[in-house]
Amino acid sequence: MLDTTLQPSADAGSARIRRSASPSAGPDSLPDLLLIERSRAGDERAVEALIRRYSRRLYRVACSVLMDEERSEAAVLEAFLAAFGDLSRYEPTGKFAAWLTRLAFNQARALRGSARATHLTAPAPQPAAGAATTPGMGEDTQERRELELAIGRLPEVFRTVYVLRVLEGISGIETAASLGLHETTVRTRLYRAHRRLPPEMAQRLRGTPGLLELSAQAGERVVSRALTQLRHGSMLTISASPP
Repeated sequence: MLDTTLQPSADAGSARIRRSASPSAGPDSLPDLLLIERSRAGDERAVEALIRRYSRRLYRVACSVLMDEERSEAAVLEAFLAAFGDLSRYEPTGKFAAWLTRLAFNQARALRGSARATHLTAPAPQPAAGAATTPGMGEDTQERRELELAIGRLPEVFRTVYVLRVLEGISGIETAASLGLHETTVRTRLYRAHRRLPPEMAQRLRGTPGLLELSAQAGERVVSRALTQLRHGSMLTISASPP
């Protein structure tokens, strides 16, 4: 349960969060490990800082699986609820960002599997959140949509690695930890993803920022919903265990 009083939580691993007094340094500037400890102690500002810090990455990995804005946003929200609902599951032997990314990846795969189980047709790749799709859209928006559709045409096993390595720019080691793969597998899949893209397209993808990015409005929605549900002790069951 979330506790909005100033009393410390009795269970550091539970989802009790309080609004603490403002620290001398803003939480956005603090390292992950300190924010994690404050989150375990019930500091809502620390939880919010971590959610804002990693929303984009989690959305990108979810979108690389689902290629659908609404369901990707839902996967991100559920991953944050699973993480901050029980931070005792996180062991500081690995990077917190990789642990969170793995949660979002697993949740996205669970949502994809649920759609298949109910015989839903997989949606066509969608443009980045907030992008226009009507005639008369700007050249930048048209190019962004074209590039995102090119990403969507990659096989999922290559696409997810490509998004984390190229769009998000994280290392091969961290990508492997985020997806539960061997680093050699990550290198192989990235190579094969590049082989499937025309050289000119690959160059444009590398040079265009903001692809498969969570919109500012959607980001605020994730923060608000996550904090609200955590305050009320809402726990979400995630089908796959974190690394």
